[in-house]
Amino acid sequence: MGFEERMLSMNGQPLTACGIAILQVNLGYSCNMACKHCHVEARPDRSQTMSREIVDVVLDVIERNINTLDITGGAPELNPHFRYLVEEARNIGSHVMVRTNLTIFFEEGMEDLPEFYADNSVEVIASLPYYTETDVDRVRGRGTFEKCISALQRLNDIGYGNACENRKLNLVYNPAGAFLSPPQEALRHDYKKELERRYGISFDELYTFSNMPIGRFRDHLIRMNNLEKYTEKLVCAFNPETIPGLMCRRLVSVGPDGALYDCDFNQMLGLTVQGNCPQNVREFDYSRLAGRTITVGDHCYACTAGQGST
Repeated sequence: MGFEERMLSMNGQPLTACGIAILQVNLGYSCNMACKHCHVEARPDRSQTMSREIVDVVLDVIERNINTLDITGGAPELNPHFRYLVEEARNIGSHVMVRTNLTIFFEEGMEDLPEFYADNSVEVIASLPYYTETDVDRVRGRGTFEKCISALQRLNDIGYGNACENRKLNLVYNPAGAFLSPPQEALRHDYKKELERRYGISFDELYTFSNMPIGRFRDHLIRMNNLEKYTEKLVCAFNPETIPGLMCRRLVSVGPDGALYDCDFNQMLGLTVQGNCPQNVREFDYSRLAGRTITVGDHCYACTAGQGST
C-alpha cells in the first residue's frame, strides 16, 4: 500500500501540517565530505548555495512568524552568508540550530566555529553515525572519526554537552546500512557510556534516523540489488504512533533557491509544497502554510518505520 493511501485509510484524510514551529533552511549542497548515506548527495564540487538576498528574506520570515531556525546543508558553514544569518537570527531573538558534520572545524577559516557557536548560543546537532572508528570511517571516509572526536572534545571544553541550556550538543545516529535504527533510548545509553569511557565526551541528546532510500543511499541500494528489500522492510515496520510527531507537520523546509518544501527529503526529490501554497520563501504566508496538506511519497515510510524519525 502506498504511503498516501495508507494515510487516507487511517484517517480518512491526507497528512496535514499542524502549525509551523521551525523554519529549516538549506544553505547549499556543497560539503567538505561525500558520505555514503547522504540523501542530499552533498560533496565538495556542488555549487548550489543560498544568496544573501534569500537569506535576508528568511530573516524577515522568522522575525515575523517563527521562533526556531534550523540551518542545514551540505555543510551549511561553507555558505559565505552563514555567520551573518546566525548572528542576525540571534539578534532578533530566534533559537538557532545548526546541523554540522564536525569535520568542517578542520577546514581553513573554520577553526573558530566552536567559539562562534558558543558566542551565539547555537544548538549544535552533530552527525556521528556510531561511537567506533571502524563504523564511522567506513561510511564517511578514513580519518573522519578522529576529527569528530577531537571536535566534540573542543565543544565540551567550552561548555557544550553538559546540560547547559545555551550550549546544547545533540548527536545524530544513522544506520551504516539497509537496516532500521535500534531503540533510541537504548542507543543513547550506549553512546553516552562509550564516548565517556573512551574519550571523556558528554552530550545532551541522541537522535536516530532511518536512512532515506533517496539520493546517494538509494544509488547504493540499487548497486547492491537491495532497494526493493529495504523498501519492503520500511513498509512492514510502519508504526502509526509516529504520525503525530513527524517533522513535516511542524516545519517548512527552504531550499537554496528559496523554494518551499514540506521537509528536507522532499527537497532532494524536488517535491515542493502543494500548488495551492506559496512556492517560494519570498511569498511566505504563515496562515496558508500552517494547515497545508503535506506532499507525501513512499519514501515517507522511512520516517514512520519502527520508532520513527521525529
